[in-house]
Amino acid sequence: MNWQAVYPEIVLLIAACVVAMVDLWVTDPRRTPTYLLTQLSLAIVAIMHLVYFEEGLTTYAMQRMVVSDPMGHLLGFFASVAVMVSLAYARPYAAEREMLKGELFTLSMFSLLGILVMQSANNFLMVYLGLELMTLCLYALTAMRRDHADATEAAMKYFVLGALASGFLLYGLSMMYGATGSLEISEVFKNIGAGTANRPVLVFGVVFIVAGLAFKLGAVPFHMWVPDVYQGAPTAITLLIGGAPKLAAFAIMIRLLVEGMLGLAMDWQQMLVLLSIGSMALGNLAAIAQSNLKRMLAYSSIAQMGFVLLGLCSGVVNGNTISAANAYSSAMFYMVTYVLTTLGTFGMIMLLSRQGFESEEIDDLKGLSRRSPWFALMMTILMFSLAGLPPTVGFYAKLSVLQALVSTNIPGLIYLAVAAVLLSLIGAYYYLRVIKVMYFDEPTDTRAIVTGGDVRALMSLNGLAVLVLGILPGGLMTWCADAIVKALAT
Repeated sequence: MNWQAVYPEIVLLIAACVVAMVDLWVTDPRRTPTYLLTQLSLAIVAIMHLVYFEEGLTTYAMQRMVVSDPMGHLLGFFASVAVMVSLAYARPYAAEREMLKGELFTLSMFSLLGILVMQSANNFLMVYLGLELMTLCLYALTAMRRDHADATEAAMKYFVLGALASGFLLYGLSMMYGATGSLEISEVFKNIGAGTANRPVLVFGVVFIVAGLAFKLGAVPFHMWVPDVYQGAPTAITLLIGGAPKLAAFAIMIRLLVEGMLGLAMDWQQMLVLLSIGSMALGNLAAIAQSNLKRMLAYSSIAQMGFVLLGLCSGVVNGNTISAANAYSSAMFYMVTYVLTTLGTFGMIMLLSRQGFESEEIDDLKGLSRRSPWFALMMTILMFSLAGLPPTVGFYAKLSVLQALVSTNIPGLIYLAVAAVLLSLIGAYYYLRVIKVMYFDEPTDTRAIVTGGDVRALMSLNGLAVLVLGILPGGLMTWCADAIVKALAT
């Protein structure tokens, strides 16, 4: 049994238990010892993942139930950093709403543990175990403000629909097990390739698996929970739901669909095409009508996930996998940069909120350029990135996905790329509306924005990272390509 493959998960599990115990004796209302211990633990886990990624080795452990490979470690590194940043933004916000309790930190750490388990899964049981650990923590976090009707309603919707989606996924995985006789992802791949499995049962299983995964991504038509949960949950929890878990959803899509069911690619790619077009169309059109900023960002998230699915649509062309590495690495790059931008946008909402006031409406940003020119500039960079405008990283991310589609020379995929560009033009409207409100409308609130130096520095770093990665995307793109190539090789 190779324990080394799961050292980051073991460290995180022990750290989460220690944080839960230490918090019992913390009397500081700001929860400083708990917060610092949590951030230190997450930093150690992130560094461990980065070291493992740099080593570039692929090993199997726990009777081949776990795989330790560069893709899992790179996504694990980004997920750990995303949770660190989320908690840094969340701390002042939570303190003003009586949410700054030990549970916020321990549940966040356990949800990250679920994410890491999913990212390193080589067995259907591990995928489901990680998924349930992550989602149960997120349900509890969503309902943390028990006196808040909107948060309780959001938690209930999230729980009911999440349970339904988990059922879909579990049913699909059981069909796969019935058809191939194995729970191990690499064995499923071999059995599908050998052509001995019952094909109708396999396709039936894939339909349910794709439905379950589409729910976790928030893709149309499994998107019903996204706007309500994003709007109803406290903004700190919305960020924990909309950030790191997206990386986990991407990881299990690669693990299940690519590493396990590549032989059925022609079936699941057709489903992903429909999901991506539906997500981009509904997400962009519905976002135009929103006046609530969090709800607008929820529909924007649906549209962005449609773009990620586009990247997964062009991996297998006419039965060959020549373009697979290019397609999947562009989708991974898109997902990582989207999470980076999301951290900034929801961080900004929390930064502009104060006790008794949620800065959730687009009108709350009126005249922000006069109250704080620097924060208005950061928000502008983030909106440009979500819209896919140069020189931000969002432009390069969209370009890489479109390039993966066009380079296949398949007319259908080229038309798909054209449709994606047209729908992105529609999407640009509601992002630019936010910028117009900040720079051209009269401010309704003229009070100075009071923030801690650490949050101000983090927001600046977040916004500048979006800009710098847009100008110099090569390093991150190489990391993503390297991770995907090594994942496909095994």
